[in-house]
Amino acid sequence: MFETLTAFLPELNTGKYGEWYKQKPDADGSPEHPYQWPFVIYSKVADEFIHEVYAFIDSHEEMGLNHYSSILEENGINWDSKDMENANVAELDGRTVMALIVGIIRAERFCDGVLLDFFENGCIAKWLSRLAEIDEEGN
Repeated sequence: MFETLTAFLPELNTGKYGEWYKQKPDADGSPEHPYQWPFVIYSKVADEFIHEVYAFIDSHEEMGLNHYSSILEENGINWDSKDMENANVAELDGRTVMALIVGIIRAERFCDGVLLDFFENGCIAKWLSRLAEIDEEGN
């Protein structure tokens, strides 16, 4: 069921998920050299992963992943970086693991770099590994 997402596991070992774009040194606030807020430029694999997550949501409407926050709450997980990072995924079902992934992708809209942190700290790979285990258990 989760194969389109777990297929990213080998690519996540590269450690290159994105990088911060920082303001140029000559920025002085003028129209020619405006200030620029830092933001993350995600790698191709990260962009493809995000795309596949949204495709998964659309193709599995029965999971109700648009309500990821409620799913997390039902499982005692707050929509909070620390709670999500510390969730014991070994005990979670696929729907809840997917809610973690969707929650972090959605959090990126409000706080640049959250998704990058979760790629770099290994949570995304850990969550995908759990989804691969769930797929294996189902076969």
